[in-house]
Amino acid sequence: MDRLIELLKAYKDGAADLDDVVAFVRRLPFENLDFARVDHHRTLRRGYPEVVYGENKDASQILKILQAMEKTGAPLLVTRLDREKAEEICRIMGDLRYDATARVLYRKAPARGIPEEQRLPVQVLSAGSSDMAVAEEAAVTAEVLGQRVQRFYDVGVAGLHRLLNLLDELDQAAVYVVVAGMEGALPSVVAGLVARPVIAVPTSIGYGASFKGIASLLGMLNSCAPGVAVVNIDNGFGAGYLASMIADMANAPLQGGSGGSGT
Repeated sequence: MDRLIELLKAYKDGAADLDDVVAFVRRLPFENLDFARVDHHRTLRRGYPEVVYGENKDASQILKILQAMEKTGAPLLVTRLDREKAEEICRIMGDLRYDATARVLYRKAPARGIPEEQRLPVQVLSAGSSDMAVAEEAAVTAEVLGQRVQRFYDVGVAGLHRLLNLLDELDQAAVYVVVAGMEGALPSVVAGLVARPVIAVPTSIGYGASFKGIASLLGMLNSCAPGVAVVNIDNGFGAGYLASMIADMANAPLQGGSGGSGT
């Protein structure tokens, strides 16, 4: 959307030709790459661009999708991507960054709106350090979508004093992403302490009776604390995306608007 606005302003000022505008608009609402139809119109509809799911796509397919998307000026994000494919893509698109913990490849869009340090942050908490990969997927997703993110890891209920020590900092957030495996108790505890929404993320971390995350999923769905929403097992991306939408609404009064893309 930013690229479209820039191009229309440039045309109005005489700095862009009508052919440039027509060529750009022609690619909307989507671009057919045969194996994929890249949804360039998604930013206009939803405020955020399309995100590429990296598993089961080869590097050449992902590269073609990213090259199509970068023409619009959108931030780029590929989730669930292994290092080998990421390195192959980065040899051609060298300005991308790869986070090996989160398994995401990304390029942020230029900052817009109020300065990052003035935004109410998305706070990402994990119960244990083994949950960090999912927590980082959520954190990086929110950052790529324009959010200020604070991380608090290894603050689970096995040592509750670690969480209680953060109460002053927790009061400053727009929304919380709380990631936990095992019995999945941490989101309920956090939700009982704070005044903003909590997005609970169950992980597949745990011993046999955790059933690869089903136990923590059910525990979070049965939370007795109000204000908890639950995403799928190991779905850090979904949590980071939803948190970014909530944070944009929470920050809208600070920037004198009614919300927006944040990208």
